[in-house]
Order: sequence, then C-alpha cells, then structure tokens
Amino acid sequence: MLDDAYEAFYNLDYDQALADYEQAVAANPNEPDLHNHLAHTLLYRELYRNGALESQLVTGSNSFLRRAKMEPTAEVEKRFFAEIDKSMAICQERLAKNPRDTHALHTLAVAYSLRANYNLLVRKAWAGALSDATKAHKYDNDVTQIDPTDYDARLLQGVYDYVVGSLSWSWRALGFVAGFHGDKQRGLATIEEVAQKGRDNRVDADIILCALYRREGQVNRAIPLVSKLIDRFPRNYLLRFELAQMYGAAGQRRNAIDTLAGIAKRKEENVAGYGRVPWEKIYFETGNLQFWFDDLDHALENLKKVTASPDQLKELDLNTGVLALMRQGQIYDLQNRHNLAVKAYEQAIQFAPDAEAARESQHYINSPYKRPARG
Repeated sequence: MLDDAYEAFYNLDYDQALADYEQAVAANPNEPDLHNHLAHTLLYRELYRNGALESQLVTGSNSFLRRAKMEPTAEVEKRFFAEIDKSMAICQERLAKNPRDTHALHTLAVAYSLRANYNLLVRKAWAGALSDATKAHKYDNDVTQIDPTDYDARLLQGVYDYVVGSLSWSWRALGFVAGFHGDKQRGLATIEEVAQKGRDNRVDADIILCALYRREGQVNRAIPLVSKLIDRFPRNYLLRFELAQMYGAAGQRRNAIDTLAGIAKRKEENVAGYGRVPWEKIYFETGNLQFWFDDLDHALENLKKVTASPDQLKELDLNTGVLALMRQGQIYDLQNRHNLAVKAYEQAIQFAPDAEAARESQHYINSPYKRPARG
C-alpha cells in the first residue's frame, strides 16, 4: 500500500496517493509519519492544480515569492492542519517518554517543514514559514547529534542552510535566524550527501538538487539527475518539461525541441500519465523555447494556440496564461509591431493583474520590449 502511494505521489497521481495514504492511516492511526504523508499529498495536489510545481518557481522571473496566494478550499486547509497537528501531538507524546527518539524527532521536523511550506507557498506568510523552518532545522539537528549516520535528517539542514544563506541581510536579521547565517555551498553539499547516502529522502534530495542547480546556473549538473528521475517515474510528465527547459538553458536547442516533441507523441499515443497533459502546456513550452531561440514566427504560432479562445483561457493556470500573452506582446515588439504588442500586454494584465508578468506587461506598454543583451 505504501509503495503504491509513493509511486502514485511521484507520478503526479495525487488522488490515488491520497486514497492509499488514507487507508494506511486508518490501519495505523498512531503512526505520525503517515499523517505527514497525507498532509504532504494535500499540499502538493494544490500546487499541482495551480500549475505551481515547475522548478521555474525558483529559477525564473516568476518566483513563487511573487505569485498570488493560492486559495484551497476551507475543507482542504482544515484537513491539512489537522493532519499536521495529529503528527506533532503523537511525536511530542513519544518524546515525553524518550527525548532521544530519533524517529519522533525527525517526523516532528518534517511536520514543521510541511507547515512552513504551506505558509510560504499558500498563505504567503513569510515570517511564519521561516519560523517553522527554523524549528524543523532544530529538531533534525537533534537527530544528527544523536545519530550522525542519519543522513535523511540532513536534508532539511541542507535546505535550511541554502535558503538562509540566500536571504537578504534584513531577513537574516530577524530574531529566529539570529546567529545563523546559512551557507549556500554548504547547503548544496549537504543535499548532495543525502542524495548519495540517504535512505528515504534520496528522491527528494535529487528533485531539490535539480531545482537548485538550475537556480545556480549549473544546468549541466541537473540534466543527468532529471533524466534519472524520468526513468524512475515515467508518468511524471513535468519532469520531461523540466528536461526540455534545462536543455534550452544549456543552449541544446535540438535536444530541447525533441524532448517536447516526445511529450506530444506520448500524449497522442495516450501513454500512461500523458493523456492528462494539456495541449496548451505543450504549445506554450514549445513557443516559449522558440522565443528564446529567436524563432519568432513559430513561437508566435504556438503561443497563439495557447490563447486562441476565451474558453481556452479560462482553463489555463494563471502562470501559463499570463506568460503566453506577454510573450506574444514581446514578439510583436521584436517585430516592430507595437500596436499589436499593446493589445497582447493589455490582455495579459486583464488575465492575471496581480502576476509579475502583468506588471512587466504594463511596463512594456510604454517602453517596448527589447531583447536583453546576451553575454
């Protein structure tokens, strides 16, 4: 049952994963990590539904720190926090009996980390998220002090090190990170160690490394990791989109285009997991790639397919829709057709007025887009 839930989760089948974890919790209600798994699945199902799982969240101009808040139903939010509270209560009860219970300490750290992620990605409650992350870091520090061979507990330590090391001085000056400055390189090295030596957290470490390598401009280190994950979870189509974006960032245009064509072929053949891929997602990623490689006519053709009708626009996640419209405006500007560009920018602003791309579009209405100088 747990193996099935694990496979479903990493293959983006969150409803099935949720059903499997619910059965596991019903059979073992006092196992705290099962409650964490349930909460984790609820959170990632919301991220998936909002088009917020691509690593572009932390690597591109549309950082998750600038996204509009997601709005899960009250039922989902209530259930998420109930599962977290249950996990924490069971762990605290076990720690009252044995303060050196490393399983309870690590599970408690995971619960705080999940709550931090929810506060950051859903509620946009930055201070609360960092406070919870600090508590998670503390509990996993306790684990590694008791058992230095517990590499799974080092994952949160590495992420915390990297994140705090990336913060501005004003954030690091806050009370709950005072005295800890973080270290990006040390954080990366720790996560790499988990990917090599961890037991339960190797996959998560690989996924995090893919995003961080890309953020650091080290896409050639990320490409083999993504390829390995695709082999491990073949129904996870987002990984293939990530691979295409990484090939594009590495200047490997042919590999990038071939990867996107492979996604389209799998959808046409209804390969398991690919029937749910929206054609608009394929058109957008292809057009976006062509945009960056200066294939403007083909890029415009694909991006127009994304936003061809009002009904299609209604079905798009905000990130895809607003970027597709802004890109069309940028292409028109590069083709010296600013009157058409303005119309596209206005559509982008109307589609998602709070998005970063909408603010960019507002700027381009008065100052036509120009391709940034390439070093």
